[in-house]
Amino acid sequence: MMQGRIMKALSGFYYVDCDGTLVTCRARGKFRKDGISPLVGDLVEIREISSDDGYVEKILPRKNFFDRPAVANIDQLVIIASGAIPKTEPFLIDRIASLATLKGCEVLVVLNKSDLSRADELYDIYTTSNIKTLRVSAASGEGMDDLKRLITGKVSAFTGNSGVGKSSILNTLDSRFDLKTGEISLALGRGRHTTRHVELFRLDCGAEVMDSPGFSSFETEELNLELKHRLPETFPEFLPYLDNCQFVGCSHTKEKGCAVLDALRKGKIHPSRHQSYLRLFEELKPLQEWEIKNRKK
Repeated sequence: MMQGRIMKALSGFYYVDCDGTLVTCRARGKFRKDGISPLVGDLVEIREISSDDGYVEKILPRKNFFDRPAVANIDQLVIIASGAIPKTEPFLIDRIASLATLKGCEVLVVLNKSDLSRADELYDIYTTSNIKTLRVSAASGEGMDDLKRLITGKVSAFTGNSGVGKSSILNTLDSRFDLKTGEISLALGRGRHTTRHVELFRLDCGAEVMDSPGFSSFETEELNLELKHRLPETFPEFLPYLDNCQFVGCSHTKEKGCAVLDALRKGKIHPSRHQSYLRLFEELKPLQEWEIKNRKK
């Protein structure tokens, strides 16, 4: 038996890195029977049947996992956004940032295309919300050294709405990459999807990054009952105020004596972030205990 990490999953095959040797594996039928799927980023035990062929026998304990995109053991979610075409809506960032925080991931907001737009509105929202934020340009190279520093030594998943330049950033981070980049539709203001599967890359700087499809792949099944119960905790700027509300069980939406709303009125919480909180609160509100299925992972 050998141990390794799944670097790519495609068409029922799992490409496992075992000390620098890439072994193409299939998963044992027992995983399907148990309702478990190996994910990119999983640490696994494999049994070789030849020098480059084998079977995934065991999935080692996970730090965390996402269903869509199907990835595991993420240290940091890097959300690529843009103030240029296509302009990123803050709610898209906030929705994914809450899910990442729930899963125990650090969040880094990267504002690409700074040569075209400084994205002042987005920069202001996230720098005042206790979320790491960085301006970069894959075209000019601005901020790329800082980005390398912030991802070195971590497993980071890169995501963002299509056309914001995820693949361009990866190409700039490491010269060995030759990822396809999509053109921007001026009529629609969005890009073409160029990432069709999830893959884990090792960069020269020592970072490990996952390139994944965009925001549309984070489906509503990730908006689960746990997030409903813990939603306020996933907004880091709310944390200093959560224990100071007048009433137990405050939803931080309209109650009298709410410390979060008081902080909002005093300018300590950005209005855009609280608006996103309210939208998520309404999305999660209909979820009931009996609707949530236990999923074995």
